[in-house]
Amino acid sequence: MLRHEIRPGRAVAGIAMLALAAGYAADAAGSWDAPWTFFFPVLFGGLGMAALTTWVSYRIRRRRAARSASSENDAAPPSTSGSQAMR
Repeated sequence: MLRHEIRPGRAVAGIAMLALAAGYAADAAGSWDAPWTFFFPVLFGGLGMAALTTWVSYRIRRRRAARSASSENDAAPPSTSGSQAMR
């Protein structure tokens, strides 16, 4: 049994932010002369990839939940079983 949900979008966002921090650190240390145009694609590309990954994992979780819910409902709905008072 899983203890918590896996959130792959957060992992992708974290990797993108680590790449961004490494670029800034290398530029600040003087070991790499990073052009300013490097940072914007890494930031927005990483956030876009994280959003896409989150959306795909959400759709997969919803599909699995719907599939398991449809296989578990074998009984008649409660409103047709006569258990509720008629007004």
